[in-house]
Amino acid sequence: MLLFALALASTVAGTATAQSSVAPDTVVLPSGALQLKALLWRPDGRGPFPAVLFNHGSWPGRETPSGRRPDSVIVAQAMTLGPVFARHGYVFLFLFRRGAGLSAGQGIHGADLLEKELAVNGQEARNRLHLRLLETDELRDALAGLAFLRALPEVDSRQIAAAGHSFGGALTLFLAQRDSGLAAVVDFGGAAGSWERSPQLRARLLDAVAGTTAPVFFIHTANDYSVAPGKALAAEMARLHKAHRLTIYPPFGATASEGHNFLHLSVPIWEADVFAFLDAARQR
Repeated sequence: MLLFALALASTVAGTATAQSSVAPDTVVLPSGALQLKALLWRPDGRGPFPAVLFNHGSWPGRETPSGRRPDSVIVAQAMTLGPVFARHGYVFLFLFRRGAGLSAGQGIHGADLLEKELAVNGQEARNRLHLRLLETDELRDALAGLAFLRALPEVDSRQIAAAGHSFGGALTLFLAQRDSGLAAVVDFGGAAGSWERSPQLRARLLDAVAGTTAPVFFIHTANDYSVAPGKALAAEMARLHKAHRLTIYPPFGATASEGHNFLHLSVPIWEADVFAFLDAARQR
């Protein structure tokens, strides 16, 4: 497997000590006719800074007793991640895509569409809609977030990375195929819940990484819903001699859901590795 060279651990230790004292700003950005909201963290200092666009999953990480996920959960996920990236010196944009979190009321949440499609027309129809959303509405929202970041005067537009979790991890790979200007990509458990049941998605993700120029870090825990996406996509990048890294951490928690959502539940597991990867990408 072709491994993307990591920065020295001492570099990570040094940047981690730079704490950000700034609370996030709530910003509004257009995506077509929609006005999406996002939380924006800025590091202390003058910049220009590297930046990360984060693409959340299609649902927050845990269910309410009624089976619905409250918007407050996805906001809490943002509040967990934002300060971590800021203290490492990155501007961090957590975009709430259409219908999600702070963007509730701006379009329909993709998970609602998928849930309805599954109930009415079955799994194959859901698979088709899932892929269509990744290639159209959800991708347009992510591109809008990327354009917003690039326009910020405090951001070094040559040093913008994208990261995503679950549905958002797969979306980030589509984004990287579409935009060759990304400096790096971090995929936390992308497509782990959909890989086994959607051959169409598997084929398109393999195509996406084949068309990606940025180095990609694929991350799972051993008890994720599936580690097959990271293994297969890393193998494809290795075959094509593209820069990448694959890490499968030991099992986290007692369930596949906890393993899948370790990104938000245990930052220390991944923090040093991810920022070593991002910092190394900036030096390419």
